[in-house]
Amino acid sequence: MEDKMLTLEKFEEASEVVKKVTLETKLIYSDYLSNQTGNKVYLKPENMQFTGAYKLRGAYYKSSTLSEEERSRGVITASAGNHAQGVAYAAKCYGMKATIVMPTTTPLIKVNRTKSFGAEVVLFGDVYDEACAKAYELAEEHGYTFIHPFDDLAVATGQGTIAMEIVKELPLVDYILVPIGGGGLITGVSTLAKMLNPKIKVIGVEPEGAACMKASLENDKVTTLTGVNTIADGTAVKTPGSIIFPYVKENVDDIITVSDEELIVSFLDMVENHKMVVENSGLLTVAALKHLDVKDKKIVSILSGGNMDVITMSSVVQQGLIFRDRIFTVSVLLPDKPGMLSKVSSVIAEQNGNVIKLEHNQFVSTNRNAAVELRITLEAFGTEHKQKILDALEKEKFLPKLVRTNL
Repeated sequence: MEDKMLTLEKFEEASEVVKKVTLETKLIYSDYLSNQTGNKVYLKPENMQFTGAYKLRGAYYKSSTLSEEERSRGVITASAGNHAQGVAYAAKCYGMKATIVMPTTTPLIKVNRTKSFGAEVVLFGDVYDEACAKAYELAEEHGYTFIHPFDDLAVATGQGTIAMEIVKELPLVDYILVPIGGGGLITGVSTLAKMLNPKIKVIGVEPEGAACMKASLENDKVTTLTGVNTIADGTAVKTPGSIIFPYVKENVDDIITVSDEELIVSFLDMVENHKMVVENSGLLTVAALKHLDVKDKKIVSILSGGNMDVITMSSVVQQGLIFRDRIFTVSVLLPDKPGMLSKVSSVIAEQNGNVIKLEHNQFVSTNRNAAVELRITLEAFGTEHKQKILDALEKEKFLPKLVRTNL
């Protein structure tokens, strides 16, 4: 049956099936990203999906293909988040018992949300790979039906329904950018996109610290990374799928990798310009836009999910402000005499800088008359404004030195 899976008929069937549980995620034209890149950039906001990610598509379609006997045994999967919620919700729809194995490091919000759909959660291992091994063990022991997060052609067919929607809405799309973790989403999207129009370029995007598909394509075989290190936890996969690998090889035009720093800045762009919360893995395709050396093309970036806990969100915002020079810390040395603090303040005020934190250290030197150190954390409009403030302090002989910002 697997061989007959990725066909146009199956994609059409899956598109009809997933409509029962998905919300319509219409393309959003981005003025901001279009102006920045010289292309027409559209966002496919799967972060607005009912479970907060596209994963419901594959899980629900896979569940629809199971026999009564397979459903009656109950289903099991391993996931650090989005696939877990997709399977749990699909199981609820089909009245199946669901067991989800999640790494012990999974944020509580994701565990609770998965439980809220009626699934039983087993916490095991530090990373996805360990949780997955445990899920296979439990499947063997209890006879559960295993639903793989990405290395399954029915799951990939369900995820590919995104391409059907993109092409229907934007028939002349030139590029589709797709995040890659294990490769299920890009398998479905690239295979269907090429069937509908071979001219569409499909570009995969991976985090620099977890580029398992790029390594596999370079080696021409499925390759396991020795380790992964990225803030994009949804795509932190060591080994891509082996069943789906041939489809990726055939249908994906290129793979771009992006750094964690670029993801942090993209988070800020999404929140400020589109009022949308997108998780780090979903931002890969936004960060990749400036790596594409093309102009005047119609490009769709798939925002794969929006499940991010608030603590991560706040630290990403802070980091983003620092990277964008919207917040910075400067150290100045002042003679220890009255009135110096107000003099520094007035220099900053004249340049419209906003002070958000002050630290005064009288013991920076044994000769306090020579100098005390003042560390000022400031808010600015960006790099140019920051430089103006520094130049003004320099001009008044305050010898400003940039230091690391700790908020």
